Amino acid sequence: MRHIGAASVLVGLMTAGLTGCFSTTRLVLKTQAPSVYQTATVDQVERQISERDQAMKTLNAQVEITATTGGGNEGKLKEYTSFTGYIFVQKPDDLRVILQLPVIGSRALDMVSRGNSFTLMHASSHGNVWVQGTDTVTTPSKNGLENLRPSIFLNSLLISGVPSDQYVTMTESSRVLHQSLRRKTETVEPDYNLLVLARSNGNILHMRRVVHVSRVTMLPFQQDIYNDSGQVVTQATYDDYQTYGGIPFPSEITIWRPLDEYSLKIEVTKLKVNHPFDTDQFELEIPPGTAVQKLH
Repeated sequence: MRHIGAASVLVGLMTAGLTGCFSTTRLVLKTQAPSVYQTATVDQVERQISERDQAMKTLNAQVEITATTGGGNEGKLKEYTSFTGYIFVQKPDDLRVILQLPVIGSRALDMVSRGNSFTLMHASSHGNVWVQGTDTVTTPSKNGLENLRPSIFLNSLLISGVPSDQYVTMTESSRVLHQSLRRKTETVEPDYNLLVLARSNGNILHMRRVVHVSRVTMLPFQQDIYNDSGQVVTQATYDDYQTYGGIPFPSEITIWRPLDEYSLKIEVTKLKVNHPFDTDQFELEIPPGTAVQKLH
């Protein structure tokens, strides 16, 4: 009598499964790729990002901003009333953000930053409140919006080029843009991910940013910014690019701060680029005798 080993039985079962005796078939969405997309090297992608950054010197934007707080930690989301206003940027680090109260149009917020410090005025039911602080949060607030600093605007609105002391590499990926359950299809777009790294302690590299670039438009659609611990502190997405002064710029930007659990949706309604500002555009004087809160 010939004995059949366990391995032979297993091989027989697998073969039967492959021929369909024990297989199950289920339908999945059929993938459709764009008919035309581009190919580039890491040098070319890095150069395109740096050239767009160098081409934009100033930004004068009329915007609508909607803030949302909360997330998985709180188990709820709270969306605030949208504010219209203005964002002014002058490189390297001048920023002014003005938000207006609905209907009456007076200032709800006015923030000016020139470098590592900022001055902020916001309206309250008891009058205007004045605050000054630095760009570094040393004592985080439980209210994520109170941890908002000027650099978050600057780093998210403008995708900076790569400094000479940092390094880049690139990977490929894809994302689902659209699903049609009726047609049983999904549109998948190929992308590039430009990884920007900095070196410390010899041969140790730390992730600083990842810029996700569409291979159809060759424009960034997302930027992830990391802290020294390797956590994503800012995730900015870019949609609906328009051309202003020959420079493509997204008309919808969403800034998500996962550790603070808040987001800012910025809709650009009007934009001027590379227009000079008046000398006092980035000055905000505190009225004499006003009490000023110091933010740490």
